[in-house]
Amino acid sequence: MHGKRSAERVVVLALDGVYPFELGIPARIFGAADDRYEVLTCTVDGKPVRANADFSIAVDHGPDILATADTVVVVSVTPSRIPAELPPEVAAALAMIRPDARIVSICTAAFVLAAAGLLDGRRATTHWQVADRFRAMYPQVDLDPDVLFVDDGRILTSAGAASGVDVCLHVVRTDHGSELANKVARRCVVPPFRDGGQAQYIEQPVPESGAASTAATRAWALEHLDEPLTLTDLAGHARMSLRTFARRFNEEVGLSPGRWLIQQRVVRARHLLESSDLSVDRIAGQVGFATGASLRQHLHAAIGVSPQAYRRTFQTAR
Repeated sequence: MHGKRSAERVVVLALDGVYPFELGIPARIFGAADDRYEVLTCTVDGKPVRANADFSIAVDHGPDILATADTVVVVSVTPSRIPAELPPEVAAALAMIRPDARIVSICTAAFVLAAAGLLDGRRATTHWQVADRFRAMYPQVDLDPDVLFVDDGRILTSAGAASGVDVCLHVVRTDHGSELANKVARRCVVPPFRDGGQAQYIEQPVPESGAASTAATRAWALEHLDEPLTLTDLAGHARMSLRTFARRFNEEVGLSPGRWLIQQRVVRARHLLESSDLSVDRIAGQVGFATGASLRQHLHAAIGVSPQAYRRTFQTAR
């Protein structure tokens, strides 16, 4: 994408207070992508950093390696280590990143990008537990704490912990298509795509005893995406009132039923664009968009390209 090497170079920046789980995500996901990526890890001075655990982590590289990266992943740190101002050594390290390199943050690392001014005027996300703190510190950033990750072009931000898996899989999917991303997900024994957002993981009041779930209706809807499903259809299938269904759906998934349906239709359309020779209009009909124009609009809103451009890039060799 950015460099001349046969494999994309991903450089992971580990800061003091790094979470070991999140630090391992890029190497695990990108390392399972059939040698499409080379993953290197660095610190701001090449020295070990203290993990958010009872050990330190030594790396093989200093900050100079950041200048060679096609993608930089900045990994989360414990909230108590989030600085009010960007430390000079961190600012100097971030300044080494090439202007055309992609930057990804995992969890609280969004604070680091925001402190560097990289998120000004952009949409971003971070862990829901620190969302209020983030808004107070960086009102110039359009924070969306309801999603698992945000792709804002050159810069991607993700929510807490395992959302780093989601955003790294998204990068693989964007770079090389769903077939490889799905293969990586199977190798790592994780879902290739998690629906919904952070709201499904936020602490909620315990539902009343015997409360029904919308899971069965979501499964049913996926089998009927080609139909013009309405909120009334979904609530009827779940045997709930419209208000109860909409509220419970949002609590469980983190999205409204309408947004979730669009999301699933786009996912299905991308698969068909990759794996079939069907026309855009035929695909639109099979995934429940009224017209090809509607599919074009929603695909462009989701990933910024037309169906034709997406197919040229990602269609599986037949």
